[in-house]
Amino acid sequence: MAEANGKKGSRGYLTWTPDMDTALLAVLVERHNNGDHAQNGWKPHVYNACIRHVKDTCGVDITKDNMTARCKTFDKHYEVISKILAQSGFGWDWENNKLSIDSEDVWSKYVEANKAAGSYKTKVVMNWDQISTIYSKDHATGEGAKTAAECVQE
Repeated sequence: MAEANGKKGSRGYLTWTPDMDTALLAVLVERHNNGDHAQNGWKPHVYNACIRHVKDTCGVDITKDNMTARCKTFDKHYEVISKILAQSGFGWDWENNKLSIDSEDVWSKYVEANKAAGSYKTKVVMNWDQISTIYSKDHATGEGAKTAAECVQE
């Protein structure tokens, strides 16, 4: 079971488990599909629903700050991976939950121009479908913008 490290009342570090991520994302996808986004994030009742669901499902108490921090991680994954998937030579390996790369040369050239992507070559990112559902509209780049799922299908 994950728990916050540190003294009672202090701001501890929470280690997220795959089950906690799945529980959190299940609520976020449902609320996203219901349009429960505010201008700068989620509506207040969404945080409460997520906190309650993670507690009920995983037996772990999380805070709004824990949830916000985890959402920033998901957002970063989406930002980096969706840009990679928009390029020729990349796809998503749904079975292994990571990038599929046509060749080492393709990867080397991409990372040379995009240093922040370097750690994603072998990174396993669970729940990519849910992450891309939640964050795709937040990162539209204008006319011709594609969701991660559309990029993968090409």
